[in-house]
Amino acid sequence: MGHGGNVIEELKTDHREVEEIFGRIEAMPDGAKQLRDLIDEVTIELVRHSVAEEQYLYPAVRKYVDGGDHLADTELADHGRVEKILKQLERTDTDDPQMSPLLHQLMEEVSTHVRDEENNLFPRLRQACTIETLDELGDKIRRAKAMAPTRPHPAAPDTPPANKLLAPGAGLVDRARDFVTGRGKS
Repeated sequence: MGHGGNVIEELKTDHREVEEIFGRIEAMPDGAKQLRDLIDEVTIELVRHSVAEEQYLYPAVRKYVDGGDHLADTELADHGRVEKILKQLERTDTDDPQMSPLLHQLMEEVSTHVRDEENNLFPRLRQACTIETLDELGDKIRRAKAMAPTRPHPAAPDTPPANKLLAPGAGLVDRARDFVTGRGKS
C-alpha cells in the first residue's frame, strides 16, 4: 500500500500493482472461485488510490499546474466512472454473464486513466513542483491510503474539504466490515 518516494513514484507503483492484478484476472477461467478474491483485491487498491488522489493529488494539480482545474476535473470524472463499475462488480456474482463485460470495461477505463496520468498529468506536475513538494505529497498520499475506504462509495464527495472529512469514517467502517467478513485477506 505505501511504497515510499515522491507522489509520482508512489502512484506509478500503485498503477503497476493494479495492472498485475488485472493480468491475474485475465488469466483466470470464467466463473473461477478465486475471481471474487481478485475483484476484491483490485477494488480495495483502486478505491484507496482514488481517494488519496482526490484528497491530495488533484488539489495540488489545481494549485501548481497551468490548466490544472481542467486536468483535475477530467481525472475526477474518470474516477466516477470507475467507481460506478466497481459498485456494479461488487453486486455481480462471478458466474453472472455480465461479469466479463464489466471487468473488461473496468480494465479499459483504468488503463486509459493511467496512460493519461502518466503521459500528461505527472510530467506537468513534476515540472511545476519542487522535489520537496513532490515528496510531501507522496507522504500525504501514503497516509491517505492507510485511512481510505476499501469499498466503492460513488455518491461520496470527491473534492476537499468534504472528502477529507468523510473518507476516514467510511474507511473505518469498510475496514471493520472487511475484518468481519475476511474480505481482502487472501
